[in-house]
Formats: sequence, C-alpha cells, structure tokens
Amino acid sequence: MQLSKETILAKANEVSKNTLMETLQIEMVDYGEDFLVARMPVTPKVHQPDGVLHGGATAALAESVGSFAAHIFIDTEKFFVRGLEITANHLKSISEGYVYAKATFLHKGRTTQLLDIKITDEHDTLISICRLSTISLPKQK
Repeated sequence: MQLSKETILAKANEVSKNTLMETLQIEMVDYGEDFLVARMPVTPKVHQPDGVLHGGATAALAESVGSFAAHIFIDTEKFFVRGLEITANHLKSISEGYVYAKATFLHKGRTTQLLDIKITDEHDTLISICRLSTISLPKQK
C-alpha cells in the first residue's frame, strides 16, 4: 500500500517529538518522488552570538532532512539508516524568517546514499549547500 504525501509527512513529524528536531522546530513540509523538504524558523534560539543563523543549526537541519529522505526510500522493516559524513558550505547569512532544506539524491545505492541538500530562505535565496552520505544496514533478527 502506497502512503499518501500527508501521511508520510505526518509520520516524519510525529517521530521527531522529544528530539533535536523538535528542539530546533524542524518540520517536514513537502515530499515528492525524489525529494524531501524541511523548514526551520530562524530565531535567536538558533543564532550564533552575533545574531545570524548558526552553521551547526544549519547542519542539523540538513542532516535531519537528508536522513529522513534516506529512511523514506528504503524498507525500514529490514534496514536502518545512519549518517556517515556531512559537509556544509555557508554562502549567505540570515537572521530571521525560515530556512528551507531540500534533500535530493545524487546516488541511491543499496548500501550507501549521497544526498544534495540546498538550504534557502523564504525568497529562494541560497543560504547553504550541504552533502550528506548515509549507509543502510540490515536490522538484526
């Protein structure tokens, strides 16, 4: 049975309760055949001391959306996903509003996956570019 877009997004947001994603107010907001989008509010809670978005919060957003994307596209009854490496290139600062992270696959292998994650503001201005590599491992029986 194919789950609806709304069901997939609701499930992703439900499992985020009591996690870093809830602390940072990261919310999955869109999903398609080959992408997942999350958003995070830019408030003083995620600022660095000089009042702009902290790169660590950006990386947490990117890893969250990328890991969820990897989970959506594998059989989670048989496999689990772990992040292997994340890189982040911060191109522009932002101090308020929302940032959106769109994860798309560059490689979707059986064992390893590579995702491109673009972080933009509400006007689609590029804020950061991230890459996340993940690994899918079999669950022990």
